[in-house]
Amino acid sequence: MMFKSYFSYLLLFVILYILPVPVTAEESEESIVDKRMSLYKKTEAITEIPWYFIAAVDQYERQINKDLKEDQVISIRIPTEIWYGAGNNSMDTNSIVLFNGKGKDGNGDYKADPSNGEDILLTMASIIKEFGQSEEDFKIALWNYYKRDLTVQTIKNTALVFKKFNHINLTDRDFPVAINYNYSFRNTWGDRRGFGGNRIHEGTDIFADYGTPVHSTTYGVVELKGWNLYGGWRIGIRDIFNIYHYYAHLSGYKEGIKVGQIVQPGDVIGSVGSTGYGPPGTSGKFPPHLHYGMYKDNGYSEWSFDPYPYLRKWERMAKSKK
Repeated sequence: MMFKSYFSYLLLFVILYILPVPVTAEESEESIVDKRMSLYKKTEAITEIPWYFIAAVDQYERQINKDLKEDQVISIRIPTEIWYGAGNNSMDTNSIVLFNGKGKDGNGDYKADPSNGEDILLTMASIIKEFGQSEEDFKIALWNYYKRDLTVQTIKNTALVFKKFNHINLTDRDFPVAINYNYSFRNTWGDRRGFGGNRIHEGTDIFADYGTPVHSTTYGVVELKGWNLYGGWRIGIRDIFNIYHYYAHLSGYKEGIKVGQIVQPGDVIGSVGSTGYGPPGTSGKFPPHLHYGMYKDNGYSEWSFDPYPYLRKWERMAKSKK
């Protein structure tokens, strides 16, 4: 009997203190987010470059570098010739300086390793710091590094979102039409459209009554607002995942909403209408509905993709909150 008791205690000890504890996907993601924030804040302390500038660059590159490992903490990739300097391949910091490279030692091991997160962040922050520390200086540094207007705008806006909400784990979403109103939708992405020539439908139509509130589905910044021949009164929001969210055929906008404004899930941005298919003010050529489209940017080009699966998921999320 004593042996059985001893064996039971031994087994309990092994389970509690030796065997690894399973980690859920949510816990793993939280751990990675915490590591990132820690490294961003450390780099800020060293360079005085605001953490949200550094985080926004890392966030952007996480979306365009698709061969990253799931548990990769830092995603920035600095070109070899910029890191080492032309004609050099040594991680030795003295050698890098000699060849006019940018690589820095962020973790104190006397090497500038382009695969080490601390070294990468210190190097990127140092590249940014060459141009100054203000938001305008940040834009100039981004243009000098990426040489693409949309990339500069996307990273700048992501930095503003991170700054406002003081965090990077912004995963909440909302359905684009107020769910306490009557609405209906099905998958219409890819359907043929004839107005203006043969083309495909780049979104999902959500039918609802005139004036039904339209919500931002995501955290982001208003990138575009105004009239479009096809979309009527429309508004475009770029989120922190390099995705452009397009809301069209609105009957009007929420008072005060403007380009450059930061929004979050659930913010009212306008109302359902039937505008479009003609000059400014044209309305009533089709039943009232919201055209909702999503466009992905990979750092080189932008394309439409099917929003329907996301809308179904966000609809469930919105209803669960009620």
